Amino acid sequence: MSDIAKKIAELKKQINLHAHRYYELDDPLIADSEYDRLFQELLQLEELHPDLVTPDSPTQRVGGKPLAEFNSVRHTHPMLSLENAFNETELHDFEVRLQRFLKTKQSLSYMAEPKLDGLAVELVYEKGLLSFGSTRGDGQTGEEITRNLKTIRSIPLRLEAPPNMQIPELLEVRGEAYLSLEGFTALNEQRLAAGETIFANPRNAAAGSLRQLDSRITAQRPLDFFAYGISDTTQISCNSQEELLDYLDKLGFSINPLTKFCGDISQVVEHFSHLQDIRQTLPYDIDGMVVKVNSFELQQRLGSKARSPRWAIAAKFAATQATTILQDVEFQVGRTGAITPVAILEPVNVGGVVVSRATLHNSGEINRKGLMLGDQVLIQRAGDVIPEIVKPVVEQRDGSQKDILMPENCPICQHRLILPENEAITRCPNSHCPAQRMRLLIHFTSRAGMDIDGLGKKAMEQLFNEKIIQDIPDIYGLKVTDLVLLDGWAEKSARNAIDAILASRETTLARLLSALGIRYVGEEGAGLLDEHYSGSLENLLRANEEELLEIEGIGPQTAKSIIDYFQDPEVVKMLLQLKNFGLTIASSKKSPEQSPFAGFVFLFTGSLDGMSRDEAKVRAKERGGKVASQISQKVTHVVVGEKPGSKLKKARELGLKILNEKDFAELLTANDDTKKSPQLSMF
Repeated sequence: MSDIAKKIAELKKQINLHAHRYYELDDPLIADSEYDRLFQELLQLEELHPDLVTPDSPTQRVGGKPLAEFNSVRHTHPMLSLENAFNETELHDFEVRLQRFLKTKQSLSYMAEPKLDGLAVELVYEKGLLSFGSTRGDGQTGEEITRNLKTIRSIPLRLEAPPNMQIPELLEVRGEAYLSLEGFTALNEQRLAAGETIFANPRNAAAGSLRQLDSRITAQRPLDFFAYGISDTTQISCNSQEELLDYLDKLGFSINPLTKFCGDISQVVEHFSHLQDIRQTLPYDIDGMVVKVNSFELQQRLGSKARSPRWAIAAKFAATQATTILQDVEFQVGRTGAITPVAILEPVNVGGVVVSRATLHNSGEINRKGLMLGDQVLIQRAGDVIPEIVKPVVEQRDGSQKDILMPENCPICQHRLILPENEAITRCPNSHCPAQRMRLLIHFTSRAGMDIDGLGKKAMEQLFNEKIIQDIPDIYGLKVTDLVLLDGWAEKSARNAIDAILASRETTLARLLSALGIRYVGEEGAGLLDEHYSGSLENLLRANEEELLEIEGIGPQTAKSIIDYFQDPEVVKMLLQLKNFGLTIASSKKSPEQSPFAGFVFLFTGSLDGMSRDEAKVRAKERGGKVASQISQKVTHVVVGEKPGSKLKKARELGLKILNEKDFAELLTANDDTKKSPQLSMF
């Protein structure tokens, strides 16, 4: 190694040491001026010898030339969102659900972590070196913002482990990038002085800072970072969330000091109250507390639902409230014809966000709350996010208030509205209603649908209003020439949109079903249908209502909706058009070696001792098996617990294979190749 290379290596070592002492430990060893001198010396040497610049050099935190756009990054493991709890009762209910699933009455231990109001990000380290970083995005795909994340001094560019610790070849660290309140105030003062608009709150400021195409701007923002997890816990030797946080701390990451081990749910509730009490004194915004089952073994047993892990929950603080005037009510038409009243409010600042609209859900809620036009109303951001009206301030009424009347006809197509029996939501029954058509098209191309880049809400509204797209197949008939003539489109954006459309033609049954917007069939239901029919649309189209009801998780309402949808001649015509445009569905069927229970259909009856029936079903599905809720000849294994009821008798009459709980446990053990790592993201 040359003398210059040795000098650069020594400078980097010193600067990294002093940065860690200053930013992480708040215990500097040298004056700021001395630190600046070391940094400038390194900068000058690297400018003279660019071949000696490495990705982990402290100088890489200053940012580089602006990018044209961000690239998309697909997460190796989804960054799932969390279910919410808003009070002590709901936290206790959370533990009851866990105990029911795990078939235990024992108290569980937890880690309780402050829920920062920032931006969830993922940092990918290869051989200890920060390779790239990304935003959470939609949980599956985020934006690659490596250069911006490198400007955050509390994010290690290279991991340094103690001698007795191993760093995996690949480590995906997750955490929250945030802006302190002091930094937020200073940033807004700078923007005011420069004549720029100010940020509404620290979260918006953090998100805006990290989504700068020019990383030199990001480098000027006082961003910080707390780590809270990794994507795959099987890569390390930790057995719990508590051990993981200690592991990340030793690697050089900042861990929130208010994170607390809780031996039972009562301690969780106590810490939640404590954080709520000290919330206003903290140097950063928090909007709640994340509660995680501490044991990784239990996390793996609990697994995940469609959108969230079972083993974690976000305990949210009481919503921020304000009063304003209910000026008017608009009535929107959803993609299924649902008529939703929307309150038009005199604009008011609620927790740093200006609110001028709030959903009223349905006419029943208007009546229940006794709302009138012209009322002074108390509003809040539910979970600090969604605006809602809590109640009218009746004492302020002066006689000028007026009743809110639901329309008799659709506000868009003027078709007579209906209120279906046993439903709370008024609907427009006209399936050709333009509002329904447009919202269906917006849903089809959205992230919850086919996830077609370039065809967001505004683009679809434009294409619909220009009568270029009127039905789903029209999307796949789009050409670059159709787009470039429209306002806001250039040839590059048009080509990118067409490329995204073409790429979406190869899809899964679950994604297509979600995109079609079939009533009562959400993401979870679509996944169940995909799993049951092994990704075959043809098999689903041949299904009858009785067969659908055999699928665990598909109820009578959903089954009828599916049958009615696919029997509609217009739907049949649309599916044929999509096929002619090249839409293909990739089979989700796994190979036998991947799915040891392939071809098995389990039915569980009676109470199990070693695990709950919910957990037993999850374990069967993890191994490629299917789960039925009704006895039929298609069932291959009937698992019987205590007090099985009439299903056991019918199973014997049909000659089905019957297993007791021990038999089922042995079957699981013989095919136990499904270890899954917990995955988590929080907002």
